[in-house]
Amino acid sequence: MRIGLLTEGGYPYVSGEAGLWCDRLVRGLGQHEFDVYALTRSERQETRGWVPLPPQVSRVRTASLWDAEDDGVVYGRRARRRFAEHYGELAAALSTTVPGQVPGAAGTVSRADSEAAPDQSALEADRFANALYGLAELAREEGGLPRALRSETAVRALERACRAPGAHRLAREARVPDLLTVAARLERALRPLSLDWYEDDGLGAVDLCHAASGGTAALPGLLARHFCEVPLLVTEYGVRLRAHYLTDPDSSPSIRALLAAFHGRLAAEIYRRAALITPGNAHARRWQERCGADRAKLRTVHPGMDATPFAEAGESPECADPRTLVWVGRVEPAKDLVSLLHAFAEIRKEEPGARLRIVGGPADPEGAAYLAHCKGLAAQLFPDEADGPHAVGSNPVSFEETGGPELPSRADAYASGALVVLSSVVEGFPAGLVEAMFCGRATVSTDVGAVVEAIGGTGLVVPPRNPRALAEACVALLRDPERRARLGAAARARALEIFTVEQNVAAFHGIYLDILSRTPARRVVLDETGEPVPFSAPAEGHVPGRWTESTARAAVRGGPGWATDAPVRATVRDPASEKTPTGTAGGPNPDASDMGPPAAVPLTAIDEPSAMASVPVTEGVR
Repeated sequence: MRIGLLTEGGYPYVSGEAGLWCDRLVRGLGQHEFDVYALTRSERQETRGWVPLPPQVSRVRTASLWDAEDDGVVYGRRARRRFAEHYGELAAALSTTVPGQVPGAAGTVSRADSEAAPDQSALEADRFANALYGLAELAREEGGLPRALRSETAVRALERACRAPGAHRLAREARVPDLLTVAARLERALRPLSLDWYEDDGLGAVDLCHAASGGTAALPGLLARHFCEVPLLVTEYGVRLRAHYLTDPDSSPSIRALLAAFHGRLAAEIYRRAALITPGNAHARRWQERCGADRAKLRTVHPGMDATPFAEAGESPECADPRTLVWVGRVEPAKDLVSLLHAFAEIRKEEPGARLRIVGGPADPEGAAYLAHCKGLAAQLFPDEADGPHAVGSNPVSFEETGGPELPSRADAYASGALVVLSSVVEGFPAGLVEAMFCGRATVSTDVGAVVEAIGGTGLVVPPRNPRALAEACVALLRDPERRARLGAAARARALEIFTVEQNVAAFHGIYLDILSRTPARRVVLDETGEPVPFSAPAEGHVPGRWTESTARAAVRGGPGWATDAPVRATVRDPASEKTPTGTAGGPNPDASDMGPPAAVPLTAIDEPSAMASVPVTEGVR
């Protein structure tokens, strides 16, 4: 089987989201052939180079989302008229919002209009899709869209749509700087429309497109389905629309509303056209359903990770310090370390010998400022304590990073404490908790994201932003080592059963075969005179090998290469025509928490979240 793997800001580059699980997926499915189509987000990512690629990756094609080069395409009068029409329809679909149809829609619907809303929603969805595919066909015929998307024509079309009757209030309030910002963001998001990936020698030659995330990464797969009828599989561990709401808070309400409408409608169209959608957890699944995904297409594939680095810590839980609590992750405001420090102050009142180790570093200037604030708060809450008048005092809270002599790896960080704490207020899939479960550690977590779904009944869960509840749960486990050991053992068993790489690979292998079994053969069989032969492709043609002795000649039209006499192989990467990455090729970042929620590795495919709890555990409160 030939798979077109679609990524954005990740694999095959050394740094980026979702790079680790993509690499494990490709290496685990050695019986398939992979063509990687990667969108890059920054020059730094390109210069750092690629990870070492396995032999089953026969082709890599890349395109930039950060470099705004002029394509040099000048439209004639007819092409300009077509562009203005399609872009105007796209802008109208974003500004004329039916409340409740997508997460990007704001407002309320009266009871009298509630029955008409579904029909209007379907009309607006078709309007958006027709405009999107119209722009894609124009780009295919004319050679590109970037110059047109940055033109004054695009801004004026967006302005007319926002000023038209029926436009949403926030769209009507958009000023010229807001419209310029929205037009620039749309140009970047729509750059895949101008790529030359959708021909018979590109994505048209693969059997299946697998998008490693939604949004812009899945747009090439959407166009491959439109132009070449290639089935699309979409895997999401962090829904892009949710990420849009959580980022760029300084933008004006008009910018956020218009971009949210675009991301919401694009997500709805991707979900509508996808053959199958694999959310990483029930939290992402609910977002996808809210965006219009059909429940019949959803199949939960839980993220998973390599358990090998944590095996030693998991097999020797008695080595942990029974009075030490550990927090491991990326330092940022969403992790709410302030609440954790206040909770630890309550813990110290009950357990004076307790110690807290905060292991991790910031990823950006905002995280660095937050880390400095937390260090100052820790110094204020816990003055340095000394055992005697001539001893040097020490703080019970330490801020550390892995890679040093005391904590060479994340496994050593988890192994240093008897209890792992998570205090986040926003979380996707808690990869750090799964690592702690591999290490056999009991956990106390806040009820956010997919935390409850991940730990099941193997840990204690408290409400977020509640230091007193967090402190009480930690004190309860610190005073009960037998219960702590039971929870740790159950957590390790659950993680090994559900979140391993082997089950991830098996799940996606089955999904690939399932989709291909329901996909018609996309090829035309010709007779000796070159005329099409109807009903000449038997079902056995989907199986490798010669099962029939037909004299008909097969002309491949993007179908499986192994279904013909001469396999259609992917062309190898040409260093002269494609950009060769520079820098030292290294493995993906082992720090799973630095990759964010989308960076977790998918695993066992199940239909409902309730089927996860296969480890019988009676402990745990919520």
